[in-house]
Amino acid sequence: MSENNRAPVGVDPFRPNPARVYNYMLGGKDNYDADREYGDRMLEVAPDTRVTAWHSRRFLLHAVELAADAGIRQFVDIGAGIPISPNVHEVAQEVEPTSIVASIDFDPVVFAHSNALLTGAPGVTPILADIREPDKILELARIEGGIDFSQPVAFLIVGVLHFVMDDEKPFEAVARLREAMAPGSLLAIQHASTNTHPFFKNTAATNAANSPAQPDFRPPERVREFFDGLEMLPPGLVPANEWLAVDPGPTSLVVLCGIGRKN
Repeated sequence: MSENNRAPVGVDPFRPNPARVYNYMLGGKDNYDADREYGDRMLEVAPDTRVTAWHSRRFLLHAVELAADAGIRQFVDIGAGIPISPNVHEVAQEVEPTSIVASIDFDPVVFAHSNALLTGAPGVTPILADIREPDKILELARIEGGIDFSQPVAFLIVGVLHFVMDDEKPFEAVARLREAMAPGSLLAIQHASTNTHPFFKNTAATNAANSPAQPDFRPPERVREFFDGLEMLPPGLVPANEWLAVDPGPTSLVVLCGIGRKN
């Protein structure tokens, strides 16, 4: 029996999925043929895409460490993906063992993997929810994850928003999350930029047409709107390699990273 035939009920293994493609790019094994084929096509166009994936991962973990060092003990990881160590809760709890994480994803297979891989991990709660429904995220994070929104929280939205089309209201969704943030909270976002090489953008759009992996590349000024009302932490909204102060040279896929603080 092929791995595609063993896919959980409700999971379509024949269309690429963002979390599983990302897992493949990071060297994970929790992906299907369609995810690997899509990833390989991207690597043919831009072999440095795997480098960009690792930069995105490093940005996420750096944001967690920064938030934990600032005294934040609550984390809401939206689009958490399939767990790969070190994970958000591991980094946060290295600073403060009592830190808690609501690990949120909309993909049933990611949720299943999270439940299996994170069973017994203290302080981390896998939650099945979609960023397109921010009120549901807030409710489940509070009820199931134990997040107290009267206290500072770190919202982590890495590799998610460029898969939410404009008519699905991503800006309104993030605005609702910002509204729920107590003073001292942080918002970390990574988003694919229109500065990406045109050939890569066209190839990505063609290969992922009508799938959850269909990307919407946005210009930096639009991505900056996700941080409206927040103080941007240095170095601001910049490509991932600049945020991490590494210089691999220009990459075909440009992802912007930023962290905003609510004062």
